[in-house]
Amino acid sequence: MLEVYMDDMIVKSEEEVDHTTHLKKVFDQARKYDMRFNPEKCTFGVKAGKFLGFYLTERGIEANPDKCRAFFEFPTPDSKKSIQSLNGMLTALSRFVAKSAQHALPLFKLLRKESAFEWTKECEDALQHLKRALSEPPVLTRPNEGETLYLYLVVASEAISAVLIRETEQGQKPVYFVSKALQGPELRYLQIEKTVLAVVMAARKLRHYFLAHSIVVRTDQPIKQLLARPDMTGRMLKWSLELSEFEIFFESRKALKAQVLADFIAEMTIPSTPNKNKWTIFVDGSSNPQGSGAGIMLENNEGVLIEVSLELAFPTTNNQAEYEAFLAGLRLVEDMEAEEIKIYTDSQLVASQIAGEYQTKDERLTEYLNLIKEKLTKFKQSEIKHVPREHNARADILSKLASTKKKKGGAHSRNVIQAEHSKTFRGIPDMRNQRQELDDTRVRIFEHRKPSG
Repeated sequence: MLEVYMDDMIVKSEEEVDHTTHLKKVFDQARKYDMRFNPEKCTFGVKAGKFLGFYLTERGIEANPDKCRAFFEFPTPDSKKSIQSLNGMLTALSRFVAKSAQHALPLFKLLRKESAFEWTKECEDALQHLKRALSEPPVLTRPNEGETLYLYLVVASEAISAVLIRETEQGQKPVYFVSKALQGPELRYLQIEKTVLAVVMAARKLRHYFLAHSIVVRTDQPIKQLLARPDMTGRMLKWSLELSEFEIFFESRKALKAQVLADFIAEMTIPSTPNKNKWTIFVDGSSNPQGSGAGIMLENNEGVLIEVSLELAFPTTNNQAEYEAFLAGLRLVEDMEAEEIKIYTDSQLVASQIAGEYQTKDERLTEYLNLIKEKLTKFKQSEIKHVPREHNARADILSKLASTKKKKGGAHSRNVIQAEHSKTFRGIPDMRNQRQELDDTRVRIFEHRKPSG
């Protein structure tokens, strides 16, 4: 077999007796087209050797020991320039390191800071972890033609990672580790969106494997159902189209038996606290001549996703609609017995007034604000963040769906909770009449959304 990579080539033979014949054929072709080889860069008749920066052996693809030694012996960085050199060395070896981006986050953050260089204990711990990982790097294997490969994912708050593996008679063998540090808007993605992004990231970086093999993604997140929804918009639609090029299947995650792979999954529990009932909420209000509505999208740390389109059966200003949406989101997660919540709104006014950054002069909005602050005390931890409208697109669609809902005919086909909320003032009602309808529908949504297995 002859493999050519730009100006490098390798001739491989399964049987030693055939190797001379194979070399002769290559030399004949080179002579025919007047190609010349540099003898100093040629090696013949070996069972192992360095190629493309890696060490090829009968066992598989191994990290270049010289590069690993250089990384291991790298002194503690004392400037951003030395951090850049360290990151460059890590990039060359990242395919051998599980969740390299996640473990290198303190180093990445150090480069992003505009302040003076400061090497912290967190940075030192990250460096030592990476050095330990590269002191005994795993041996990567090459899949056979037509072999099915399996993808495992890890999603953390600031990084996503994946490992592509083979299942052989000798056990599970890693093919490639990939990871990515999340930046900007990606940090605000829902957990399930980050999971889909991890698949997309793996497909982009390992495109040659995805094109040549069937890929089975093993995850307990319901991304198969999410990607199959007919009402996808924005980035989810884009990702779905991008992944449709490949032969990808989904199944429940199974145990990883190989120690290096088991460690990959086991560490997934570090950045999260599954015992806590955490919810992320996106809210948006809409008011127009046709009516007013509130859109709420909720997701918990188990991947359960709920979408609510709430029609406000009374006239409101746009700010009042925004507050109604915020309050409805709080009521819903309160019913879910949430302990920690993170709420995103694209209303700068609402976010700033709740944070105490803006004064509230409107008497009606003051009543909303007081009730919201009272509700927030019921949670162990709460965080309110303002996001641009484009990062709150789904809640925006849900609010408009409610505010433009027709009274007769033309039922909507979206798979969301749709309910009507009666007049809020005088006094803000507790929605007891409406809550039964929400509870009944919520049960159906949970049965549909909750991951199987």
